[in-house]
Amino acid sequence: MDIAKIHKLRNIGIVAHIDAGKTTTTERILFFTGMIHKIGEVHDGNAVMDFMKQEQERGITISSAAITTDWKDHKINIIDTPGHIDFTLEVERSLRVLDGIVMVFCAVGGVEPQSETVWHQADRYKVPRIAFVNKMDRQGADLFHTVDSMNVMLGANAVHFQLPIGSEENFEGIIDLVNMTAVKYDGLEKVETEIPDELMADAQKYRGILIEKLADFDDVLMEKYLNEEEIPMEDIKRAARHAVLNINITPVFCGSAFKNKGIQLLLDAVVDYMPSPTDRGIITGHDVDDPNVTISRKPSENGPFSALAFKIISDPYVGQQTFIRIYSGQLQAGSYIYNASKGKRERIGRIMRVRAGNRQDITEIKAGDICALIGMKYTTTGDTLCDEENNILLENIHYPDTVLDMSIQPASKDERQKLSLALNKISLEDPSFKIHFDDETEETVIT
Repeated sequence: MDIAKIHKLRNIGIVAHIDAGKTTTTERILFFTGMIHKIGEVHDGNAVMDFMKQEQERGITISSAAITTDWKDHKINIIDTPGHIDFTLEVERSLRVLDGIVMVFCAVGGVEPQSETVWHQADRYKVPRIAFVNKMDRQGADLFHTVDSMNVMLGANAVHFQLPIGSEENFEGIIDLVNMTAVKYDGLEKVETEIPDELMADAQKYRGILIEKLADFDDVLMEKYLNEEEIPMEDIKRAARHAVLNINITPVFCGSAFKNKGIQLLLDAVVDYMPSPTDRGIITGHDVDDPNVTISRKPSENGPFSALAFKIISDPYVGQQTFIRIYSGQLQAGSYIYNASKGKRERIGRIMRVRAGNRQDITEIKAGDICALIGMKYTTTGDTLCDEENNILLENIHYPDTVLDMSIQPASKDERQKLSLALNKISLEDPSFKIHFDDETEETVIT
């Protein structure tokens, strides 16, 4: 992937508190980008991103699902993460390899407990973010209260980039404060129109606040603002992108994913403001044999290969899938790579793009991208993969502490081996899951 192409790549996550509408938002993204032609619903158990049987039965996301789509000449790798605190490891390991996140908030609930947890996880990895206030059609929806709670509870420096036209059951559209236009909806189609006269004063007020906030981080914008010059849209977008990449502000967008409102504008924001792998810059690690020797890798296909394995899934049809984020170099199917964490050489059987439950074989993958590898024998979550002659060891993934210990035993002695295999399989997929044998009680204990 050359510099021009890598610049048009976005690796983003959709994160939120449970029931804020993450998966519904992702389903609409897939629909409006043409990836799917029929909208799946979480409550019907047919959402594309919730492809596990348990997810479809419970109507919640359990495992992070990866999918690739396109929007306005940009490729977007999306990871839809669980919102339930029990599956926080899925969020943790996704944030480790993502370049940006879309934080979804419920317009009724505002900032909720898992919102805070995920926000602090994103802070740990210094991940830029934008916010989407969902469910603007619900009774009690309040965009302004949600933004206030983001600033008070998260210290988000949240800034309105949009205003709603109507609210609750009368929510009918969105005012774009950057373009100073209004968007209303006719079924699945968005219709650009003029800002209603009765909302123009509010639009001008909040656009002024937006420009003032951005001017704090951009000298060119500050000069034009102080001189009371007309500030073009291009200057606002440039300053906003710079502020997002440096995590100075959190742009706030709004809509109703279930009612198909606001999704196209959210996709525009992902393209305009979310970082590409080149924006995230050089990644550093250290020499395998000497942790005091720092090694860096540029996000370029021309450098030595380096990648991080962030997820393992056992698939009944293709076997073990190892999801990786490539930071530099490129990789071809059938080639050999070095697992620097294990000191083992691995052969790549197949390279796949996994579109939730579907798979697409590809012959090669390049810097900045995300894919799944088939045929890895030794690699586990958090391992660094690289060229054997140009080794590097990247920072591992932080695993949350376990909170519960319990003993487990098979129904009969004949099933001991089956239980052991099943527990080892779970441990491989979930590094926070620990197994040990207690010699005193002669019990198998899981943590």
